[in-house]
Amino acid sequence: MKQLVKYALLSCRRPQKRLLASLLTGILTATMFLCGCARTVSAQPDDAGEEVILRICNWEEYIDLGDWDPEETIDLESGDIIGENPLIEDFEIWYEETYGKKVRVEYSTFGTNEDLYNMLTLGDVYDLVCPSEYMFMKLMAEDSLVPLSDAFFDLADENNYYANGVSPYIKSVFDSHKTNGESWSKYAAGYMWGVTGIVYNPEQVTREEASTWNVLGNPKFRRQVTIKDNVRDSYFAAVGALKSGLLTDPVFRGTPDYKQRLEEEMNDVSPETISQVQDYLQDIKDNLYSFETDSGKADMITGKVLANYQWSGDAVYTMDQADEDEYTLNFAVPEESTNIYFDAWVMLKNGIRDDTAKQHAAEAFINFCSRPDSVIRNMYYIGYTSVISGGADGRIFEYADWNFGAEDDETDTADYPLGYFFSNDPNDEDYILTTPAEQLDRQLGAQYPSEEAIARSSIMVYFDNEKNDAINQMWINVRCFNILDVPVWAWVLLAAGLAVLVRIWLYRRKRRLLYQ
Repeated sequence: MKQLVKYALLSCRRPQKRLLASLLTGILTATMFLCGCARTVSAQPDDAGEEVILRICNWEEYIDLGDWDPEETIDLESGDIIGENPLIEDFEIWYEETYGKKVRVEYSTFGTNEDLYNMLTLGDVYDLVCPSEYMFMKLMAEDSLVPLSDAFFDLADENNYYANGVSPYIKSVFDSHKTNGESWSKYAAGYMWGVTGIVYNPEQVTREEASTWNVLGNPKFRRQVTIKDNVRDSYFAAVGALKSGLLTDPVFRGTPDYKQRLEEEMNDVSPETISQVQDYLQDIKDNLYSFETDSGKADMITGKVLANYQWSGDAVYTMDQADEDEYTLNFAVPEESTNIYFDAWVMLKNGIRDDTAKQHAAEAFINFCSRPDSVIRNMYYIGYTSVISGGADGRIFEYADWNFGAEDDETDTADYPLGYFFSNDPNDEDYILTTPAEQLDRQLGAQYPSEEAIARSSIMVYFDNEKNDAINQMWINVRCFNILDVPVWAWVLLAAGLAVLVRIWLYRRKRRLLYQ
């Protein structure tokens, strides 16, 4: 009930967001300079009289663009939060007030990780970008990134909102995962995170049917299921379906190194597995309604499909919009495994170069986006979940309660522990949310996955060029035409037809020569 006004206004604002996002394109400079030296950036920018130009490239519709209606005010007990101006404008004002220097943001957007990489390869130059984990791993491996400064991690600096507020769970993931022997945390500061799963119509699809990757090929839902139109997400889902027996085996799950083995299985790109994935995806194509990137949300809301493979943030949006029409949709995390994804800010060498003022502004932007009120604005506006838990600032958990907490007179409720995310203690009583029971399978379960779902999550790792080439060729075969799948009888008919055409051509040529 408390979200009814929010949903109504959100649905009106989305088209405006897409339009505005497409208009916020930055001025691109063609400058290439490789710099491999780590450096410490001072807590204050140099040359206070000069304006810093900060070139940022982010996902489409992935930051608060402001212009909220007054009825959208988030009225927390600790104070109201509303997005009046675009967050970027508020950052520019805050930066000058805080550091005494002007910064101007040139903001651009991209649609997929591969789009961003192609843009960089073609010469587009940015200082700060926000790719997903496997793409920033690729950029790390290619030595394209500038490490975050020592000053960025100084907990004594009250403006270091990221270091002081990042979820201990997220921090442990970034600290423990390495590329070329270096932890993610050295180069990447998280922005949003989530898991993948299935949005489904509970009136026609049971929770058990939706809680497995096998739903994609389930003939009961022929032409009523969608899959993602990109190789990495679809490959992950196919592996989950093909290895369902192993992944759900209690013996496999009980091994001491389960998480490591799970990650190895879900990122298996052996020739045998690639071939099996190709066959599987080609086999289920006829069962699918479509391969899609963005249209699945609308297809679910309008009832064209019954189940949609979705990122959790878009799942929240889809369920919100369906609620507007009093049409209930749920979200299920597959039992085999779910992909846990992270989008993170990284600084590019060919943009930052050795400019300490630029790096300071870039790190300050990350910090401003990590300020609890900015976090809440972004989460409300885009639907995804921030990596920031807030540290000593309790507003982000308060916002979760504002969104999902049960009313005082509700009876069918459940306790939902979120300590693993907010305090690194799963049993922390300060972070147990009392929520309507239905929310466990709906927006709350998507926005903050349960600890059980997290336990069976796996990261998509970076593949080297050889492995990438192999799975990309597999994807071409799936999405286009695979000549190897043509049956022998078809080749025989084709050869016979060509033979006839050649004979006709030779006959006509011979006749022309005779009459010359």
